[in-house]
Amino acid sequence: MIAASGGDAQVTAHRVSTFADLGVCSELVNACGTLGWKQPTKIQSEAIPYALKGMDLIALAQTGSGKTAAFALPILQALLEHRRPFFACVLSPTRELAIQIAEQFEALGSAIGLVCSVLVGGVDRMQQVISLARHPHIIVATPGRLLDHLTDTKGFSLNKIKYLVLDEADVLLDMEFEKSLNDILKVIPKERRTFLFSATMTDKVKKLQRACLRNPVKLKVSCKYSTVDTLREEFYLVPANDKDKRLGALNRFKSKGCNIITCTDVASRGLDIQGVDVVINYDIPSLKSYVHRVGRTARAGQSGYALSLVNQYEVLRFKYIEKLLGKEISKSEVDECELKILKECVCDSKRIALKVKGDGCKRPRSMQDDEDGMEGHDPFCSRRSSGMSINRSRRR
Repeated sequence: MIAASGGDAQVTAHRVSTFADLGVCSELVNACGTLGWKQPTKIQSEAIPYALKGMDLIALAQTGSGKTAAFALPILQALLEHRRPFFACVLSPTRELAIQIAEQFEALGSAIGLVCSVLVGGVDRMQQVISLARHPHIIVATPGRLLDHLTDTKGFSLNKIKYLVLDEADVLLDMEFEKSLNDILKVIPKERRTFLFSATMTDKVKKLQRACLRNPVKLKVSCKYSTVDTLREEFYLVPANDKDKRLGALNRFKSKGCNIITCTDVASRGLDIQGVDVVINYDIPSLKSYVHRVGRTARAGQSGYALSLVNQYEVLRFKYIEKLLGKEISKSEVDECELKILKECVCDSKRIALKVKGDGCKRPRSMQDDEDGMEGHDPFCSRRSSGMSINRSRRR
């Protein structure tokens, strides 16, 4: 479904086949070609014409639909017409997503001398101050670190920005950035263009929309929760005790050259991990998280495969996901003989892992004897063993 409305008035949806047809200038059309983008995605086709007309946007689209380019291209085109520092600010909920957005801006703007600065936590602040001293055109930031610089970095302000983008707005609010966002909105110009992009619409997003957008065009290129057409989805019905041998069976995809990530909610939002062919849901999340997890593959028109491991306690939740998505997800079967062999291998591996873990916490008697007052205590081993976890995702 493609829907667009401006205030209370309905507007005609755009259906075009090239970026040039959308009104994108030749410099940026060439940049898109260099990146291998031949045709705009649905959200790009809908959002870019209105953004180029200088209208505020609130856009609801699936993860992996090309949202970043939908706001980056209009901003860069406006920058070409009125080149100045601190032209636009993009807010992102996570450090990794902010870096990814900045990389896409830099790729699109490489031929026009674009300068971009990333302000995120976990990075030396002095290096970021030096970056701001270069007077970047685009700032991509997480709300907390941006507010730190607005408060503490001498001479830095956003009192002349022309564009504000709130990407993954639902997550920005879910992660309790609401106060930081409100503080940022107080110190930036009211005369600006604002783009609000999100994969899902929540009550908090609606409230934010009312607070910071002026008569926006509202775009929706999906139902509230949906997955892309190029994604193939299947599930295994798995006894709870047997999930590890099912994961072993999936190694056959790797032997065929596929790139796989196994998802928990840690890896579910926003990141465009290059070359992901298969996403495996080790557990069954909420519908909202499911959409974002499987959105790590089949991005920007590419094909992909999502597989869910559903145990006996998760069947009802999975059926509910199917109901809300409006489709039945295919059940996949595997060879039980193969699983029996894999189960034995998994059991052996678990025994070895437990033995190694136990041995790692045993210190040689000679070392204990040499350390007065430290006998029987190994702080390094205690920290290591208490901090062990199974990492099932490739995210950050």
